[in-house]
Amino acid sequence: MSPLRVTLVLVGGFVLGGLLTELVAITLPASAARQFFITTVAVSLDPLAFDVRVIALSLGPLIVRVNFLTVVGVVVVAWFVRSLL
Repeated sequence: MSPLRVTLVLVGGFVLGGLLTELVAITLPASAARQFFITTVAVSLDPLAFDVRVIALSLGPLIVRVNFLTVVGVVVVAWFVRSLL
């Protein structure tokens, strides 16, 4: 797979997983299953700063939150993209 396709699958999967997480958080009552589905692990990168005398650019911080439904979203999007090929 090309790097662009992998990036699009990951971004699409993260978006779908985020939507699924919010849907589960709204619809399921307080229980162990709800807690399992909405518990996230956050990975973050500090802000990146570039200063090239003429232009100064600052990006970040970048935070990626991963949970079970995010992984499900990535798998579903990857399966969908593969079925299109």
